[in-house]
Amino acid sequence: MTPTLYFLRSSENKIVKDMLQFAHPEIENAEIFSNFYGLSSKDLGLYALVDNKIAGAIWSREFKATDEALAFIDEQTPVLSFALLPEFRKKGIGSAMMEQFLLEASALYDSLSIVAPKKKRIEEFYTRFGFELYKEDNSILIKKLQRKELIRPTDGYDASKWMD
Repeated sequence: MTPTLYFLRSSENKIVKDMLQFAHPEIENAEIFSNFYGLSSKDLGLYALVDNKIAGAIWSREFKATDEALAFIDEQTPVLSFALLPEFRKKGIGSAMMEQFLLEASALYDSLSIVAPKKKRIEEFYTRFGFELYKEDNSILIKKLQRKELIRPTDGYDASKWMD
């Protein structure tokens, strides 16, 4: 099952809002991760389409230190949100999304952080991609990014595509 990946644009904010419950199920006021998505040049996101159905989305945003809800994150580290619908899990779709997203993110950011639920399989997924525990007593993971040449796959991935 190979997903087709598309850039998330500000006009597709509904995708971000629909995926929010899967990305941050344990965070109160999680709408801070979706409100006004795409209006900053530092917002970055992808979504996966499988058999004409949205399978998941991955996006990141920078937040200001004045956001009290995010006082645990360094202002310079964008926060990653990642959602994959249950029926598409354990099929390689999440890994494909994460691999491409990290390539894209390395062109914008020096590092990424994520607030992940304290579940072993979720933590293992992120550590497989180089995320490390930020502090022992919380569920924040950080990944340092290295600048690489950005190579986009040719099969179905087109940055200029719009979903009809």
